Amino acid sequence: MATSNSPAAIAHVNGGDGYPNIRGTVRFFPRCGGTLIAADIDGLPHTDTGFFAFHIHEGGDCRGAGFPNTGGHYDPGFAEHPKHAGDLPPLLSAGGRAHCRVLTNRFRVNEILGRTVVIHSGPDDFKSQPSGNAREKIACGVISRI
Repeated sequence: MATSNSPAAIAHVNGGDGYPNIRGTVRFFPRCGGTLIAADIDGLPHTDTGFFAFHIHEGGDCRGAGFPNTGGHYDPGFAEHPKHAGDLPPLLSAGGRAHCRVLTNRFRVNEILGRTVVIHSGPDDFKSQPSGNAREKIACGVISRI
């Protein structure tokens, strides 16, 4: 399978109310019948653990306090958490910066266009239903084709 070094989609992530310093990009590359996700985020707040839950959400709108229109985790297969297609490994902040690269076969880029990337204020516990007890949504970006 031929692959490109250019992403097929991108989400420009911005912090919500109370988190104006969060900025970054999440790029999506078609790879190996799935998607390579490359997240580069700055301005994350200090936490005791440094971990932040990171998900693809079903909704396609980052407007409004607390990002109410992002909906739940992207889950076309109706799986339990953490087996939703949109469940991703957490981001680990070092001095407010997080960089993550992950390959998933849970979705292809075309399936997530128009959906949102959401960063939560806490870590995902990978067991609580329906969303891992990840706490409030602190940053969001809409996934758009490049």
